[in-house]
Amino acid sequence: MREDDPRLVFADTLRRAVAYLEYLKSCGVEGISVSPSYYALSPEPQVGASSPEGGRAGFVRSSQAICGAPGLEEIRDDLGDCRRCRLHTARTRLVFGTGNPEADLMFIGEGPGEEEDRRGEPFVGAAGAYLTRIIENGMQKKRSHVYITNIVKCRPPGNRDPEPEEITSCRPFLDRQIQAVRPRVIMTLGRPATSTLMDRPVSITRERGTWFEYLGVKVMASYHPAYILHQNYDRRLRAELWEDVKAVMRELDWRIPEAGG
Repeated sequence: MREDDPRLVFADTLRRAVAYLEYLKSCGVEGISVSPSYYALSPEPQVGASSPEGGRAGFVRSSQAICGAPGLEEIRDDLGDCRRCRLHTARTRLVFGTGNPEADLMFIGEGPGEEEDRRGEPFVGAAGAYLTRIIENGMQKKRSHVYITNIVKCRPPGNRDPEPEEITSCRPFLDRQIQAVRPRVIMTLGRPATSTLMDRPVSITRERGTWFEYLGVKVMASYHPAYILHQNYDRRLRAELWEDVKAVMRELDWRIPEAGG
């Protein structure tokens, strides 16, 4: 089917609607008013207005307004021993995220690998060591200065790309992480993470180095460190990744060293 096929568009819209409703439910929203009189009286509906019964009424325009940017610990508690998709059947540990809960910069990858699954932390394998060098040697920041997570919190079997329904199940929690940390900049690492935040399939070789916006945050798309490792640490790819890193540093008003990457 073509990407613009009405059946695909409808299926994608329905998937997003279901994921968003699940997200609102996890935030404690009990219902959304669909009364015609409500909208007639309120062309710009009030977010999260309280109903006489003590629930929430009105059309929800902002996940941040509903959840009030809950802390990361609260989000992790809500995630619990997640069994919302089939990835839980093969995981060893759920990998939530790590780093500064008030970071200016957030890195988002695709999913845990074997070492991450074993240790319960993101980016601690070979690709993680490369990312750490980028942060500490290139950006000249401590790894603990930034926040690091993935679009899915359980390891896909064989380190395959996460599938759409798996991303859909995890995405509400990713959105809440972003709202909780409130970074100034996000850097997506690789095609799955970039496609997820761009809301469309992308070619990372064409999209890397471009800025876009997600949940009100500026986002830089770039390569996943594992991709560069799989390409035998290709010099051109490393140089392009470093250019993306420098663009992020300029946006954050961080000093750029003469050598790095």
